[in-house]
Amino acid sequence: MTDILIVEDNVELGTLIRDLLSREGYSVELLDSGERAILRLKEEDYKLMLLDVMLPGLDGFETLRLLRKEQDIPVLMMSAKDDDDSKILGLDIGADDYIGKPFYFPFLLSKVKATLRRNYPEASEESRVLKYKDLSVDLNTMTVRKGDSLLQVGGKELEILIYFLKHPEKVIPKETLFDAVWGSDCDSDVSTLTVYIKWLREKLGDDPKDPKYIHTVWRVGYRFGA
Repeated sequence: MTDILIVEDNVELGTLIRDLLSREGYSVELLDSGERAILRLKEEDYKLMLLDVMLPGLDGFETLRLLRKEQDIPVLMMSAKDDDDSKILGLDIGADDYIGKPFYFPFLLSKVKATLRRNYPEASEESRVLKYKDLSVDLNTMTVRKGDSLLQVGGKELEILIYFLKHPEKVIPKETLFDAVWGSDCDSDVSTLTVYIKWLREKLGDDPKDPKYIHTVWRVGYRFGA
């Protein structure tokens, strides 16, 4: 299950939101249309959807109407249409919350966290700790442990590790991992990833010739574990 699906046709804004949520430790997918979202929801489960109202083709209101015929996934609507009538319409057809654009990003983040808390009350602090064998990342404090030892892992290396821990034992193409950590609009080359993987391995004490955690999949990317 992926944490959050963003449906936003403004690529720049959608990428900023995705990167913000990824840095908070959430697994995130970004789509640019209601039609694509409806199809994708038949293939993948999500904990929350951030849905723009003013989408081309199938707008956010119609997308939500179709969605509510089949699923009850929590939905946070986002729109420049910030009038009371639009908010009432969105809430009446099934949105869990509504935020007007432009918004303060920390405010959006607080809305996301509050919506997740309301809809998943059974989730505990333990769910904010990602684990694989003797390795763990506490998403509340953003600290990494290997057994009882605290490791100094931060920045992009930590973001890579969090992505790996959210997708254990799966083959991840280099391009997918790079876009998830750096963003699809980043000017850096995907070869940058190789350098950060090398540094991350060193901090984890992971021998690339006999890896316990990060396995290289020739000509494809990486697999974490197994």
